[in-house]
This record gives sequence, structure tokens and C-alpha cells, in this order.
Amino acid sequence: MARIPIGNETGIEKEEHQTLFTQNGSRTSSPRSALEIGHLPTLPGCFSGRRCLFLSFSISLLLVLIFFLFSRNGVDSSLDRMRESELRALYLLRNQQAGLLNLWNRTRPTAFDAAAPSPSFAPSPASKKPNQPNIADLDELESALFEQIKLNKQIQNALLSSHATENSSSAVSDDNADLEMFGSTIDPCEKVNRTASRRTIEWKPKKDRFLFAICLSGQMSNHLICLEKHMFFAALLDRVLILPGPDFDYQYDEVLDIGHINECFGRQVVITFDHFTRAMKNKTKIDRFICYIASPPCYMDEEHVQELKNLGLSLAKIEAAWPEDAKSKTPKKRVVGEIMHKFSSSDEVIAIGDMFYADVEEEWVMQPGGPLSHKCKTVIQPSKLIYLTAERFVQTFMGGNFVALHFRRHGFLKFCNLKKQSCFFPIPQAAECILRVLEKAGAEKPVIYLSTDAGKSEVDLLRSLVVLNGKPVPLIRRPAFDSAEKWDAILYRNNLGGDSQVEAMLDKTICALSTVFIGSSGSTFTEDIIRLRRGWGSASKCDEYLCQGEQPNYIAENI
Repeated sequence: MARIPIGNETGIEKEEHQTLFTQNGSRTSSPRSALEIGHLPTLPGCFSGRRCLFLSFSISLLLVLIFFLFSRNGVDSSLDRMRESELRALYLLRNQQAGLLNLWNRTRPTAFDAAAPSPSFAPSPASKKPNQPNIADLDELESALFEQIKLNKQIQNALLSSHATENSSSAVSDDNADLEMFGSTIDPCEKVNRTASRRTIEWKPKKDRFLFAICLSGQMSNHLICLEKHMFFAALLDRVLILPGPDFDYQYDEVLDIGHINECFGRQVVITFDHFTRAMKNKTKIDRFICYIASPPCYMDEEHVQELKNLGLSLAKIEAAWPEDAKSKTPKKRVVGEIMHKFSSSDEVIAIGDMFYADVEEEWVMQPGGPLSHKCKTVIQPSKLIYLTAERFVQTFMGGNFVALHFRRHGFLKFCNLKKQSCFFPIPQAAECILRVLEKAGAEKPVIYLSTDAGKSEVDLLRSLVVLNGKPVPLIRRPAFDSAEKWDAILYRNNLGGDSQVEAMLDKTICALSTVFIGSSGSTFTEDIIRLRRGWGSASKCDEYLCQGEQPNYIAENI
């Protein structure tokens, strides 16, 4: 059958498709297509077409089998990658579900609010749950939503990773790549803006009127909270605050920057006990000892009274400002008017006792920046030597982008389990919570500064479980003194190296300098770090308590 030319074929193309002739002039047909099944050529050694067909089929089957065997390892590897990425995606989806439920609970009204039967994203004070604050403003809601958008991107990347090859690795993009739709790349852990306005009072003390600070409860962090409240009282009563010496309390001038406190107020508002002794010409006394806390009065026992007398102080009779409070298990909340009425006095030196548990204008006193008018970022802060040592440590070991973790353990198990919502988490659960913060922070090569009193076995287990993207995350602790290392040399030159309180304040300072901070709920050590971070402007939107909003997945029975 003649071939119908297609389009504008050239003469050569037409000739190639016409009937071919042999040299002797006999006619032959055009060759068959390679895909056509016709007369098979005779293979050497073949005696029949059926036998040759069987041999050809066997060879083809053998080639397919060899190809399958060689490619099986690659298929298994691909399946393993796919399973791994799917499991990773499921893990992230679970985190996203928890995050969305958390966001839902923080923005919806109470379940029994008949006036609002449908979900609402307007924050409602009535829907507040214990340890679960409602979202207070649009910025916080925006940040929470951004976290879910970023987590969704991580899930996409996890699923795409199994399909990526060496030549197509660009298919898996970074977490922030698609967020340019917002106008610029968003930092989920951006710094928290400081409160523009505070409720404050002036501290203008009379030079010859004093308040003697007495802080007895707990360790240094508790004492610093007690001192903050004493400073508030001193400002209300127009008095200079006296810091007791190491024979009764801590050596505050080794840990705190006392000069900085006075510079913040532009006058002398705080003095050490040695300064007070010189000013009184060694005739030290407490003219009036009236206790804010009624039971036990001022938290003073005979041992503490004797310690004060050993300082050379003559003491007035200890009395309670509100004796009726002795019948109550918790101190009654007091306001400024009551304080002024009870504690205003013409006496030269007064004392009011331990103030750590005193609930006095709590929201005012404990606000970021404190209740007093001053020109500094924060008033109570580490000494210059401790601060400089912390900076040198960060430069040596951490770098400019690191997460700090205060992991309180010693004595914390019983303390936490007595609370309505326990704050002592099993280490595997704690590791999962830490990893979620690291993923939120999005650091490419995360490192963690670990401040802890945990035993070696607990630290070793935590270290083995904090693994991100198949790589262990370094948990860095302060090393023991080594003369070859110079980051802490300044402390040892000033005879401060090895002091437990100096080292505790050094730990706080390093944590306060971190990019992101994870604290232990219920710990005053953590609260003091948070106070410093807020004051210095280093607080991040990713800062949180360990496993915030969760309950431990196992709680031991109390006895």
C-alpha cells in the first residue's frame, strides 16, 4: 500500500519511504519495525522457532531478575526514608494539634457561657484556667498563629524529604522561606517589648532614718525577692535600706552591684552593714521591731535574735503590726494606706522582719522594672565582676545564639507534688518539651546552657534524649576551674572563685543573656532570671516554663 506523504516532505524523505530495489532489480519490501512480531531470525544452535522463543524469554526473565536484585537495596532505602519522614510528620502533626488546642483553650469563652455559644477569639477573663493564661493582646495571638504556620511548614518539609535526591535537595525549603508573604521574615523568638509605662513612686530617703533588712527564708533568690519588698517599704517610709552583713545574711556586696543601685536613684538609698556601723559610731541598734508577718513574729526565733545581738545590735521588743493575723494560715493582703499607718515612725532605725511571703501590693511590687522610679533597666543586678565573667563564658562556649535551661531537680520532687499541678517532670517528657522549644526557635545548630542541681544519672539520661534531626544537642555546663582557661580568671583574682553564691549568680546571669530561656515553674531561681531578662530586654517570645501547660505523665503518691 502506498504511503501518504505528511506535510512538506523533501525529495530524499519521499525516496526513503518508496519501494526499495535490490542490485539485480528484484523488488523487496521496506524493513519491518523493531516492535513488530514477524519472522524471527534464526539463532545459531536453534533447531526450531519455539525453542528459540523459549530461550529468548528465559534470557529476558534472567535480566529482569538481575535488575530487581541490584535495585532492591535502593528500594528498601527509599522505603526506610519514607517511613522515617512519615513518622516525623506524624510527630509534628501531634505537636501542631496540641498547639492548636492550647490556642483554642486560651481564646475561647467558658464552656458554660450561654451568652456566647460559638467559639470566639476574644480573650475572656472568665475562661482563664490555672497556669494557663488567656491571650492578652493581638501580638500574642499573632505570635501563636505564626508558630502553627511554621510547624505546618516543618510537616511539609518532613514529608518532602523522602522524595528529595542529591540533585533536588532544594525541594525541601527552610521553615521561613514561605513566610515572606507577611512582608518580611518573622522571628518567632523576637524580643519582648518592655512595658512603656509603670506604676512607680519616688525613693527619696532621709539621711538619718533607716530600715534594717531581715531576710531569712530559703536561698539567695528568695532573699532577693525579700529585698525588693524591703526597698518598696523603705521608699514608702522615706528611709535608707541597711543590708545586713555575712555574719547574719549573705555577703550582698560580693554578689550584687550595690553602687549600681544608688546610681539608679541618683542618691544613696542602700548601704552595707559596715557603712551603717561607721555612721552610728559602733552604737548600732534597732529602735522599733514591728513585724509585718504576725506568726511567727517576723519569722524570728531565738537563734536569729541571738545572731543579731552578736552583731552588736541592741534590739527593741518584737511585736506584730496586726496581731489578729496570727490566727490566719496566710498573711492578709495589705495596701499602702495600711502600711503607712502602721509603720510610719520617727524612730531612727526600724525593722519589719522577713518579707518573702508578704502579700503587699503584689502586682505593683513585682511588675517588670519594679515599683520604684529609677533611670536603669533593672535595679538589683549582678556585680560587675560576675556580669563580665558571664559575658566571657558566653563568648568562649556559647556564642550569640543559645538556649538556656534551668532544670531544677534536687528537693523539687516533693515540693512539686504537693502543688495542685505538679512541676516535676519525668526526664523523657522533659526532653520532648525541650525539643519542642528548640524546633520553635528554629536554630540550625542549637546549643543549650544547662543550669541544674540534678545528679549525674539524670543529666546523662537527659543528654541522651535531647536529639534533634538525628543529632545530639550539646548540653553545656560550667566546667571546673582550670588555670589554662581565662574566662573566669577575674573572679579568682578577686578571691570570688568557688563561692557558691557567686556561682549561683553567675549561672543566673548566663541564663539571662541567652536567646531563649526555659525555666522551672515554682522556682524563685527561675523567677529571678525572668526578672533580669525583662529588665535587660533579653526576654523572648519563646521563653517558657519547662512543659508549660502540661501535667507530668506520671506522678508518685504523696506520703
